[in-house]
Amino acid sequence: MSVNIGFIGLGIMGRPMAKNLLKAGYNVTAFDINVSAIEEMQQSGAKGASSPREAAQGKDIIFTMLPNGNHVQSVLFDTNGVYESASEGAIVIDMSSISPVTSREIAAKLATLSIGFLDAPVSGGEPKAIDGTLAIMVGGKENDFEQARPVLEAMGSVVTHVGDTGSGTTAKLANQILVNVHIAAMSEALILAAKAGIDIDKMYQAIRGGLAGSAVLDAKVPLILERNFVAGGRIDINAKDLTNVMETAHELEVPLPLTSQVLEMFHSMKADGKAADDHGGLIQHYEKLANFTVGEKNDN
Repeated sequence: MSVNIGFIGLGIMGRPMAKNLLKAGYNVTAFDINVSAIEEMQQSGAKGASSPREAAQGKDIIFTMLPNGNHVQSVLFDTNGVYESASEGAIVIDMSSISPVTSREIAAKLATLSIGFLDAPVSGGEPKAIDGTLAIMVGGKENDFEQARPVLEAMGSVVTHVGDTGSGTTAKLANQILVNVHIAAMSEALILAAKAGIDIDKMYQAIRGGLAGSAVLDAKVPLILERNFVAGGRIDINAKDLTNVMETAHELEVPLPLTSQVLEMFHSMKADGKAADDHGGLIQHYEKLANFTVGEKNDN
């Protein structure tokens, strides 16, 4: 039996993810406030929708991939929202990076309408969204997960049911700590080495096969050397994620000194007009402090 899918949120990540669902043969109806994004999806074979309500009508699975929890709540429960048309037995899968508290609130509201819910945030950035190899961490009921698994596997190469509702978003918070603190540590290392005058590309090649090697290093160092800060993961979005991390940590009475420092760096970057840069652009914060630019000759 064919699976009919509604997909709401066609940004940097959502658009290629929805296209991979089309490539896998699913029927996709797409919605975004950006009309050109809908038109692009229509050119790829999707149906366009004029509202979240229309995107959800008659669908087996409804995906949301949006900037924050307020946006998710809005498209689900405001006027012309998903709740007005979604069928009993449908499953809403939120792939946004929001707080576990919000995920559980959404699940409870949808349960009163006999609609399932999975929180299923992703990791891997735009490149893995494009090639369909995202890591997807899922929270929610086991039977909902098993029903949705084949669809999720059209977008990700590693799809893991972490636990009950909120577990996926909690795992994503931990992921964001690891990624963004790693980017800060990488930036410190690069600015030290660059100002010392060594060839950064050769240093990168030397260390990437050792214990310091990582997916973050491989994804970000080449872009930094190209001075390419076009966002795969925007600084303001990652600042939002780390804000969710800190709020959750405070509720749990867990001190996170490194994360709090990186969050302050992101706020500094936003104040400096860099909110839309890729989070690998954090190197610019260190460059400003050191009065030195990585990738330039040691003569400035």
